[in-house]
Amino acid sequence: MPGETESRPMPPVLPILPDPADPRLTRRVTGTDQTGAATGISVVEERPLTIYLNAQEIVTAMTIGDYPDYLALGFLRNQGMLRADDVVTGVDYDEEIETVVVRTERQTSYEEKVKKKTRTSGCAVGTVFGDMMEGLEGLTLPAAEVRTSWLYALAREINTTPSLYLEAGAIHGTVLCQRERPLVYMEDVGRHNAVDKIAGYMFREGVSAADKILYTTGRLTSEMVIKTALMGIPVLASRSGFTAWGVEIARQVGLTLIGRMRGQRFVCLAGEERLIRDAALTGEDEDRKHRRKGAGDD
Repeated sequence: MPGETESRPMPPVLPILPDPADPRLTRRVTGTDQTGAATGISVVEERPLTIYLNAQEIVTAMTIGDYPDYLALGFLRNQGMLRADDVVTGVDYDEEIETVVVRTERQTSYEEKVKKKTRTSGCAVGTVFGDMMEGLEGLTLPAAEVRTSWLYALAREINTTPSLYLEAGAIHGTVLCQRERPLVYMEDVGRHNAVDKIAGYMFREGVSAADKILYTTGRLTSEMVIKTALMGIPVLASRSGFTAWGVEIARQVGLTLIGRMRGQRFVCLAGEERLIRDAALTGEDEDRKHRRKGAGDD
């Protein structure tokens, strides 16, 4: 929870990430190239998943289809519909009808909240229900330091880890990190889906947020910043760019916000005072074959 200082040990089975070789997540499609020659490539799957909270239908998300339980739990947590003290009695996934039902001991009803929707700049689940700023009032994140040596080590490892992006492209990644160590990888067609999967994992496994870094390939928009703050994570880093409102919210809640990370290059627009530059610059850049698109690639 935001403001906690003790870190519980991570669950032993790590990392979680989509298997690039999983035939359920990609499909081989044939076509022609610029010369007219026949060619075939792998493309990521995209399928609907309808999320229910108890008896109420909340939203239908477009997703690659892996970890529906984490996606549902994280989405509901980040929307303020699932509280930190809620007892989850079941998460029922039906692959045939593409639904996941989260059941809690507490009786819930969010009819009024669901009526108020804000379409965001996000993809796949680019919707916020209720007030965009709900939950941020009075929130101050832990003043956790972040070292440039950690950032450089994370960027190298994350960009060379086998992934669906390297296999098929057209996908976003999010990584939960502790210091220079990547802990849990998630990917999806929408950057918000990937973040919600991380949130669901942390909620279900009881993982502390106070000493973590969240890395994403997506843009640092207001919604991405809000999700990270509500998760209680004090550092958000991305290889992509920023929006002005995202920067403003990060400064308001004490979130360290780092973007445009490429090799040893980055820009910090919030939380500069918590950044420790402990690594000498060598001019190292990332290998071109591992580069993802930058700002604007949603």
